[in-house]
Amino acid sequence: MVRDGYIYGLSLLAVAALVVWATGTWAWAIVPVLLAAFFLWFFRDPERPIPSEPGLIVSPADGLVTEATTISTPEGPRKRISIFLSVFDVHVNRAPIAGELREVRYYKGQYLNAMNPKSAESNERNIVTMYGEGIEVTFKQIAGLLARRIVFHLKAGDRVERGQRVGLIKFGSRTDVVLPAEAEFQVKVGQRVKGGASVIAVMMAGAGVTPDRHRNRSASASVLPDPENGDRRE
Repeated sequence: MVRDGYIYGLSLLAVAALVVWATGTWAWAIVPVLLAAFFLWFFRDPERPIPSEPGLIVSPADGLVTEATTISTPEGPRKRISIFLSVFDVHVNRAPIAGELREVRYYKGQYLNAMNPKSAESNERNIVTMYGEGIEVTFKQIAGLLARRIVFHLKAGDRVERGQRVGLIKFGSRTDVVLPAEAEFQVKVGQRVKGGASVIAVMMAGAGVTPDRHRNRSASASVLPDPENGDRRE
């Protein structure tokens, strides 16, 4: 379980105990007990079997695939997968590939419904670009209507393993993944995926994309344009 679950859950159980002590009845404690149970369940963090075969890209989040399409960027075509996380999904995020984090950018924003396509450019978001296994992958944590905090534990220069826990988005949210054009989708719209365990795309041998190391900004800046910069939120 994520630490936040213990903080919220145990705090509400303490409130329930205080209510019982003050009133002498459990009736008034039902609400905080139910809320405590919800938070303990919401912040669950199950172990997942991580696929180990080369060339696999795994889902960074649990949820429903709402988009799997090819997009145009100044660097050429890319593929994008969008995953919607409801309040009932596990909200721990995982690395889609093994490699180095090239860039981490946090942006303040609105709290539109994460199902709204505008949320990708308007909502609070954290954009992570990583390079490994010969390809560049960008994934984007997007806060939703209920989400009020994005958590990301790492910084540019850190190395991660495929499926490694990297953060979470509290309550309803969305995650976008931008892949090389050569990636082959392994999921379709309407399919449910599990973070770290579900393979969402496959790179064929020799199809890797090597980013230009001499650019001042990574390709993610144009793939996922954002008008307003801000500090990364811990």
